[in-house]
Amino acid sequence: MNIRSYLILMTALIFMLSACSEKVSTDLTQTAFIPQPASVTATGEAFEINTSSVIYVEEGVQGLQTVADYLAEELKRMTGISLTPQAASTAPSKGIYLSVNPNSDLKTEGYELNIGKKLISVQGTDLAGAFYGIQTLLQALPVKAVAGEPLYVATGVVRDFPEYGYRGMMLDVARHFFSVEDVKRVIDLCAYYKINRLHLHLSDDQGWRIEIKSWPKLTEIGGSTQVGGGKGGFYTQEQYKEIVQYAMNRQIIIVPEIDMPGHTNAALASYPELNPDGKARELYTGIEVGFSTLATNMDITYKFVEDVIRELAAITPGPYFHIGGDESHVTKHDDYVYFINRIQPLVTKYGKKIVGWDEIANADLEEDVTVQFWSNVKNTSMGLEKGAKVLVSPGARTYMDMKYDSTTVLGLKWAGLIEVDHAYTWSPDTVVPGLQKEQILGIEAPLWSETLEKIEDIEFMVFPRLPGYAEIGWTANELRNWDEYKLRLAKHGKRFEDYNINFYRSPLVPWVNE
Repeated sequence: MNIRSYLILMTALIFMLSACSEKVSTDLTQTAFIPQPASVTATGEAFEINTSSVIYVEEGVQGLQTVADYLAEELKRMTGISLTPQAASTAPSKGIYLSVNPNSDLKTEGYELNIGKKLISVQGTDLAGAFYGIQTLLQALPVKAVAGEPLYVATGVVRDFPEYGYRGMMLDVARHFFSVEDVKRVIDLCAYYKINRLHLHLSDDQGWRIEIKSWPKLTEIGGSTQVGGGKGGFYTQEQYKEIVQYAMNRQIIIVPEIDMPGHTNAALASYPELNPDGKARELYTGIEVGFSTLATNMDITYKFVEDVIRELAAITPGPYFHIGGDESHVTKHDDYVYFINRIQPLVTKYGKKIVGWDEIANADLEEDVTVQFWSNVKNTSMGLEKGAKVLVSPGARTYMDMKYDSTTVLGLKWAGLIEVDHAYTWSPDTVVPGLQKEQILGIEAPLWSETLEKIEDIEFMVFPRLPGYAEIGWTANELRNWDEYKLRLAKHGKRFEDYNINFYRSPLVPWVNE
């Protein structure tokens, strides 16, 4: 080797060594996490993710491999790097390590994300905690990796847990029907922000959306239309189970709702015997409410209700069954109370916990019932007096089908306009006088679909409000502040774009476009 070649080689080696030893300075505390974690500390260095990185999974933890597979899929989508998870009997010295420690001092669904220079450790108190630690890790990554450039993650420690165990979204698939793929898309978007419940409004005046094998005309007739007279649709029980499993893989529990005794015209159109006069009602494609009711004094009604509960409970592994109960305006008060009292034991008979809109508080509530506050404080207070828990969904704050402002094309405005700041600047423990935190099951943001026909419509009304609801459910009140939150939300605009979300660019948020 001549002297010139030797000098070139030595120069290259020196460059490579200096590049390898070059310190990358970072600050994990400046990451725009949503929801805001309980605590974040930074150590100022960086972990590099590359093609030689390995995802390790603690052996013997049921379901953790599915969580690791999810991480691998998201990393590939975001970075183009394919990593195959592999089991590990002991914690590795480098790579990405997923584990579960039920003896952690963190609460249920909590996690510790420890990002070191050589090892990223995600330890959950349970499977859900590990999954949420992954979501926080993914938010620590650049929105999109640049091919050929190093991919660094800021080092530090995140210790985190949720304020409320129920952090939900409701999707109305009855007014307009949405496909299995559309529902899976909603599930994915919920999972990104640690939402853990998806309440499906499966029946209403305009459509019946779930196959009930003992009453097949519910979907044959009742599922045949929707608002505006479209073709409607329904989920077979196999499709519903597919949705349930997809959600479970993302730590989301499906909460099915069959609304009754009102909001039942689709059922009344399907079966004449459910009507006192024995005549089927006409199918309905409008958006008015309160005109329909099951006959509360006929035995066939309760056979129908029990069959529906039995079949749906059998394919719903989650603990909840939502019985509706709202806006039953043409049902006499005493008949309404009789109906709710009579169907409650049918829900518990099939192993489910009862959830219902706040009107059900007028009945004699059984143990472990949850009243969903949406409108009536008096009803909700009555439910509290009867020992019920409260699921907080104030219409004027959480109804995502409300317009953002007067120029919004989609949505309604009967509960008011809900801009992004109005959706965020409230607390669950202040909406009902005397409501204590320990009486709150959690928070849910409903999306009714009178004006929504396609997935892009859903996305526009949900984003950017849903991340704020997720933070209200996850983060302690004292850690939340609109002026600070809107700056974090602004940085998520690029993430929304990366997820191909059709979102509303609120003028109240200083969106980051670079």
